[in-house]
Amino acid sequence: MEFEALLRRTEDLCDRCDRTGLVTATAFLTPAEQAQVAQYYSRRPLRPVFCGGHDECERRAAFFLPDWMEETDFDPGAFIRCIQITAYYGTPGHRDYLGALLALGVRREWLGDIWVRAQEAWVFCLPSVAGQLSGLEQAGRVSVKAREVPLSAVPSPEQKRKTVHFTVQSPRLDAVLSEIFRLSRSSTVKLIAAGAASRNHLQCLKNDAPISEGDVLSLKGHGKAAVTEIGGESRKGRTYVTAEIYL
Repeated sequence: MEFEALLRRTEDLCDRCDRTGLVTATAFLTPAEQAQVAQYYSRRPLRPVFCGGHDECERRAAFFLPDWMEETDFDPGAFIRCIQITAYYGTPGHRDYLGALLALGVRREWLGDIWVRAQEAWVFCLPSVAGQLSGLEQAGRVSVKAREVPLSAVPSPEQKRKTVHFTVQSPRLDAVLSEIFRLSRSSTVKLIAAGAASRNHLQCLKNDAPISEGDVLSLKGHGKAAVTEIGGESRKGRTYVTAEIYL
């Protein structure tokens, strides 16, 4: 969804929530869309709550809560469903499941994360399509059986990451990206200038943008990583950095 159209949609939902006193929500948003919405509402009185059905979800919907409701009272299970899929005599991958679900006539934004583990998969979705997804019988060339399960029954996904340690003269975007992805500084600078870098899911064009612990960095064509620790100095005065590369 284009940024302007997304913001118009969220403004309508925000106004409706304020007017009716009911929870309103977008469809599932990508991490980049979530970052844009969060930035837009950062200085507004009514800020959205993001939820994808599980704490580890990347694709999440933006929820606007009425003033009488605390965030702790918000129940994601009323607005998000999860379909567990079991495969027989095969192991379909993420692409197989996504293709099979879209073939049912379901739009991508109606689906949240799709987690695959061996012969099982979990698909987060809007309530309006849960019944449709429960009827899935094949993914790729493999027969499957689908059923709705409570959000509380969904296991955490397997996190495959590689930890790297390095030092930089200064924890800035070009230096950290260069070390994480083993690129020359000049190559990294060109990629940043071309708009290929993002910090916390927002495009970043500043080579010297400061990097902090918890930042999620990505470089198109090379991957994504999370900075987990910054601190301490080497004998040469360089700063130690630890990051986890998503595999």
